[in-house]
Amino acid sequence: MKRIIFLIALVCLTTTSHSQINEVGIILGGSNYIGDIGSETYINPNSLMGGVIYKKNINPRVALRGTFTMSQLVADDADSNNSYRNLRALKFKNSIKELALGMEFNYFEYNLDDYKKTRTPYILVEIAAFNYSTIVSGTDPSNYEYESKTSFSVPFGVGYKSKLFGDFAIAFEVRARYTFEDDLDYNNPKIKALTFGNPNSNDWYVFSGFSLVYSFGRPPCYSTPY
Repeated sequence: MKRIIFLIALVCLTTTSHSQINEVGIILGGSNYIGDIGSETYINPNSLMGGVIYKKNINPRVALRGTFTMSQLVADDADSNNSYRNLRALKFKNSIKELALGMEFNYFEYNLDDYKKTRTPYILVEIAAFNYSTIVSGTDPSNYEYESKTSFSVPFGVGYKSKLFGDFAIAFEVRARYTFEDDLDYNNPKIKALTFGNPNSNDWYVFSGFSLVYSFGRPPCYSTPY
């Protein structure tokens, strides 16, 4: 029995001595909107984005993560390559706050304490709730009435992360969000001045930028599945 206990303790010790389970940090970059106004380029950051991030590494290939992100969505028909949009000359600005939860899947095993495993591409699968403003009544900008609205999006993305120094790591990632809404640009079919675009096409928004995280904590018995 003593030998079995010793063997279990040895396995846990050797697997925990090279893996930190928690990561916390900041996100900085840009955002862009994709919809009925402005540029139709999918990755085209034109407004500052910032937030915070927390990750819990389940093993060297999988991490649970949560992010809180704030940004403005800005679009102007003058920036489009579509001549119809150029002549229409619509533009808008909206603020967005998002909380996203999901999983991060590393293409390679990731471990800051093993110099052979300190960088990897990864993919993201998440679900997000976001808050923004809508126009609910009025006939022109002088008397529009705004309301706060919360909805959900299906986010996915890709990234690449690498050790920076010590317990710090840096990553670059692009996170696209498909929403179930068509009014991030204040589109409202009940208001003539705000009826435009394709009513069958929902809005998207994209976050792209860098994250800087600090790693800490060690699990009681951290084993790799491979």
